[in-house]
Amino acid sequence: MPCKAVIFDYIGTLVNCRNYTMDASREKLHDALVNEGFDVAKDKFLAAYILAHEKYRKIRYEQLKEVTNAVWVAEALCNLDFKVAADDPRIKAALNVFFKDFIDTLELNEGAKKLIKQAQLQCKVALISNFTYAPVIYKSLRKVGISEFFNVVVVSEEVGWRKPSRLIFQDALNRLQVGAHEAVYIGDSPIEDIKGAKQTGLKTIFVPSQFNTLKDLLESKEEPDYIAKDLATILETLNQIFSF
Repeated sequence: MPCKAVIFDYIGTLVNCRNYTMDASREKLHDALVNEGFDVAKDKFLAAYILAHEKYRKIRYEQLKEVTNAVWVAEALCNLDFKVAADDPRIKAALNVFFKDFIDTLELNEGAKKLIKQAQLQCKVALISNFTYAPVIYKSLRKVGISEFFNVVVVSEEVGWRKPSRLIFQDALNRLQVGAHEAVYIGDSPIEDIKGAKQTGLKTIFVPSQFNTLKDLLESKEEPDYIAKDLATILETLNQIFSF
């Protein structure tokens, strides 16, 4: 069966993070919230934020239901006696500040653009990303210069489900209008990417990253259809991949 779509993971697979620190971003989030009118001490806010983050992290990883950052920021503020909802524009403004450093640290992996462009010449191309704030994905895709190459972009915050849930993979397939057996998925996470794509019926390619190594894949006991050294290797063997 000829391949009709290639679907990529994003962070780790196509881009890496260079020298990013979460602690600095959290402090900037606090400062941005203060600038938006939430007069709260930094230590109190950070403690409340971390508690809310851990609460929703458990839901996200155990139930595979995505919860946007705005929800736990709002909950942290409410626990500090502010009356605010997750859709408050002040929270959105602060989150844009919070994620700026993260976006700035993203860099394309070697061979990423060439691989995407070549795949686009032969079939439909899509991206699936687990991310809690969708604007970050769209802004960073434009920043690294690959936004125009995707027929479909699926972000967990918008869908409500996280990889490895079948539901987020199926959403991408539905938008592409292809069957699982007609698509190949490329990712770096043994569980979120390889396991999730396999259980949905896609062919899978594992590529190691700064987050996941070949050792991690072996320890997971997941078995992708193909293991690539890097994206350049996938590009060199693209014709084989389109026929397996």
